Amino acid sequence: MSQQQPQRPQDQQQPIKYGDVFNVQGDLGMKPVAPADASMMQAAETVVLGKTGKGAAASTMQSAAAKNERAGFVGHNQGTDVAGDQGVAIAEIQLPGRRTITESIGDQVVGEYSAAAPLTPPSAAGGRVGAITIGEALEAAALAAGGKPVEWSDAAAVQAAEVRAAGRTTTAPGGVGAAAQSAATLNARTSRNEDKTKLADVLTDASEKLPRDKAATRRDAEGVVGAEVRNDPNLTTYPGGVAAAVAAAARLNQSDNKRDSIN
Repeated sequence: MSQQQPQRPQDQQQPIKYGDVFNVQGDLGMKPVAPADASMMQAAETVVLGKTGKGAAASTMQSAAAKNERAGFVGHNQGTDVAGDQGVAIAEIQLPGRRTITESIGDQVVGEYSAAAPLTPPSAAGGRVGAITIGEALEAAALAAGGKPVEWSDAAAVQAAEVRAAGRTTTAPGGVGAAAQSAATLNARTSRNEDKTKLADVLTDASEKLPRDKAATRRDAEGVVGAEVRNDPNLTTYPGGVAAAVAAAARLNQSDNKRDSIN
């Protein structure tokens, strides 16, 4: 990717900073690469692109953040104020036979690259058309954090997402929210992690399991984040989890709306 720099610290006497791995300036360049930022970018890539690409920003961030965490420079759920306050964004421009993708943290570009694209409409090629829905965000969480056992906080976030997507006050019997609640209940009684129901088991094809779906908004994200935090013992969200995916979708939709209003 054109924005990445090859130089990185050769030891872990100091944390790997954004300026070590990306061509960024100012406050962000001096910040250690943090796990929560990497998870936000991973969720955004999954929502927009359908996967986290090798060599894309999320992959680079995850590698650097993991090294920083192992060396004790950052905590597992730690993020920067830049990403927390300004968010991450992915802009995708479709051209005949080619697409250009730009990834940003706040106002700093951390990745820009182009790739060949099929000469077919985006919908036929499996690409994203229009605003990102809550169901699509849940499916992104299944990809980004699919191996995580479902806990009470996850179930609460899924239920909050379902009622907002469907415009209801309660979850539907047999729906994705009920499935998440059942999984959390069963997991609480299960000792071995390998025997527990994972997020991917519940959220794969979530769009098809919702009674209705809608574009994710900032208010939807706030509701889902609040539900996950209130039901987490540490009062935090899981990096790359349900709340992170819905928040990423809402931010990207908001960015798209701003660009549309300017154009």
